[in-house]
Amino acid sequence: MYTFAIAFYTFIVRLIAPFHKKARKMVKGQRNTFRILTENIQPGASYIWFHAASLGEFEQGRPLMERIKAQHPEYRILLTFFSPSGYEVRKNYEGADIVCYLPFDLPHHVRRFLQLARPAMAIFIKYEFWMNYLTALDKRQVPTYIISAVFRPHQIFFRWYAKRYKRVLNMFDKLYVQDTASTELLTKNRINRVVTCGDTRFDRVLDIRARAKKLPILKAFTTDATGGKIFTLVAGSSWPKDEEIIIPYFNDYPGMKLIIAPHEIHEGHLQEIISRLKRPFLLYTEANEENVKEVDCLIINCFGLLSSSYEYGEVAYVGGGFGAGIHNVLEAAVYGIPVIFGPNFYKFREAKALIESGGGFSIHTADEFNDRMRTFTASPEILMDAGTRAGNYVSSNGGATEVILKDIFEIRNRCNPSPNLE
Repeated sequence: MYTFAIAFYTFIVRLIAPFHKKARKMVKGQRNTFRILTENIQPGASYIWFHAASLGEFEQGRPLMERIKAQHPEYRILLTFFSPSGYEVRKNYEGADIVCYLPFDLPHHVRRFLQLARPAMAIFIKYEFWMNYLTALDKRQVPTYIISAVFRPHQIFFRWYAKRYKRVLNMFDKLYVQDTASTELLTKNRINRVVTCGDTRFDRVLDIRARAKKLPILKAFTTDATGGKIFTLVAGSSWPKDEEIIIPYFNDYPGMKLIIAPHEIHEGHLQEIISRLKRPFLLYTEANEENVKEVDCLIINCFGLLSSSYEYGEVAYVGGGFGAGIHNVLEAAVYGIPVIFGPNFYKFREAKALIESGGGFSIHTADEFNDRMRTFTASPEILMDAGTRAGNYVSSNGGATEVILKDIFEIRNRCNPSPNLE
């Protein structure tokens, strides 16, 4: 039944590919996978295979990949993606030796992929449970792990009608989970090879902070003539609904500056932002360290700067909470500043925990946003306390990567398996 469902899904994706951009990229990318492996797999080399569904999962796995590259150069990294939104952004990621799409989970694809890749170890990230791949890895005795996983009772593994699918969880040599609730649920279901170690995303944002780009233009923008700091709000990954709330407050508050990094930077969205502004602004691509001092709003109209931009703010607003869901609140909180976001955050455990810590704040209306901002601007003590709580929340949850790295290599050194790859 499972393989039939995957085959049907494959058929549908290929059927709509001529008319659907994402499906077309997926089909074309998967067609190249076996060529990429044939041309790039080095005979005799040992590969650790990481699989991420998309970009978010890649970011969770990235700290572990980079530590393996640094501490275990005897291994090479094979990185696969399922979604074009991950592959297209990270296909040139220098931390991996080979990057490609993962072919659909059909038996003939699985056999050919594993015959070419011949992984010494496989690491799946968060929510990837491809039954045929996991069964084949188990049969070949390839050590297999899942990291930063979260389990909830409503998932298919724990439904009465899906006992067969629950067996895939026992095919992992270890499951590294984010919280004790996941561990308790798994052990209740007789899945015992579980380690509670937290979320590697915390290690990722801590790494980003340590390596943050210095941005002289943002430094000049947020510094007054005497060298003092100007109160600045950094709005990251904003959508129009977020901007409807942020920009009117900014327009009416001359004592602050605004750095806004919209989620979409196409011309139409940029013009929509500009039409709302009543104070001087510049696009980042037109700014320099002199002319940026003459404006009050800086629009980041290029990629790759947001995570470093939060360092220059006193408060962060993270967008998406009035739509499908908020973006990455940890990227902002790591800098020790309070984080504001919209109401749709309930699927994001880190946002809920950030609120509980006193470093995160959800708003439903413009009035709530205005009240929160007025509190921060009027009370430096409250602002500092909230920022400290946000920073402490992130720093206190780091370390999952080191736990996983130490554990999997202790297991490997102890067992030293010789997988059957025939």
